[in-house]
Amino acid sequence: MAAPTAVADSAPSAWERLGRPMLAEFLGTAILLIAVVGSGIMAAQLSPSNTGVALLANAIATACTLYVLISVFGPRSGAHFNPVVTSVFWLKRDISGSLALGYILAQLLGAVAGVWLANAMFDLPVLQVSTHLRGGSGQWLGEVIATFGLILTILGGKRQIPGQVPVLVAAWIAGAYWFTSSTSFANPAVTLARTLTDTFAGIAPASAPGFIAAQIVGALLALLILPRLFYGTWLGLDKPPREP
Repeated sequence: MAAPTAVADSAPSAWERLGRPMLAEFLGTAILLIAVVGSGIMAAQLSPSNTGVALLANAIATACTLYVLISVFGPRSGAHFNPVVTSVFWLKRDISGSLALGYILAQLLGAVAGVWLANAMFDLPVLQVSTHLRGGSGQWLGEVIATFGLILTILGGKRQIPGQVPVLVAAWIAGAYWFTSSTSFANPAVTLARTLTDTFAGIAPASAPGFIAAQIVGALLALLILPRLFYGTWLGLDKPPREP
């Protein structure tokens, strides 16, 4: 019997192409939401009368966790943890449509799992719905700016100093917690999942559509403007799509 060819031996399996990256996106998004919601609960418990201190603690915990998650999961999946980030890379043809859909599903499921785990960790009802209304033109504009800046950080970082992307994203999110009116959700999966916790980090379901629409606008603006700046072509389409 003829020996298998080198090409056949080196061909990635379905697990390597889809399963492993999707698991990384699920776990990374789940841990991110545990950090966001869990630090918000802890901060509110320790500083119930000081919202500023609670927000600072929430921002620091989220940024530190993001740095770790992007550093660890980046080589496995790119560490998107965010449907708009995944959509940008799909539209730039850096990933295939099937992988993008898998990522987004994993992110949504991971985000919900992370919120439920955070609720359970603090002995709160696992199933709950937020009553924290957020919205208005100012907060929606804040989400546009937060999401535009996130894509700017990722695309610019990957092009200019790729080894520093984890710290750049963590720094952007930590800062945007404070200088945006919306406290920088910048992530549809995070927004939807945070409707499932009636705690410091929660957002009422009625407020989520406006935030998600603003995030999509911010991502589209970034996609239209930034590739021309960093890659020299609209959408940065200077290479074939990556498989799969």
